[in-house]
Amino acid sequence: MQQVHVFISGKVQGVFFRDSTRRQAQALGVNGWVRNLPDGRVEGVFQGEEKAVDELLAWCKQGPERARVSDLVVEPQAPEEAFEGFRVRSTPS
Repeated sequence: MQQVHVFISGKVQGVFFRDSTRRQAQALGVNGWVRNLPDGRVEGVFQGEEKAVDELLAWCKQGPERARVSDLVVEPQAPEEAFEGFRVRSTPS
């Protein structure tokens, strides 16, 4: 089981990045969450088999068609909780 905390920069809001990431994660069997940040980045936590998480990270480097990813920061984490499914979270205040 692998877990990573990710921050994605570029033109990643207003281009269906979160929903596309959710659909991609579900197809790969990755659990966790994704959300927009007030500073324009997208943040997420991905948890699953290493190969599946790596495939989702590779997808995030491109994102959906209208996205323009300029940076992907990946921070490995020790899994502290088991996520059920993958969801889009609200933007933090």
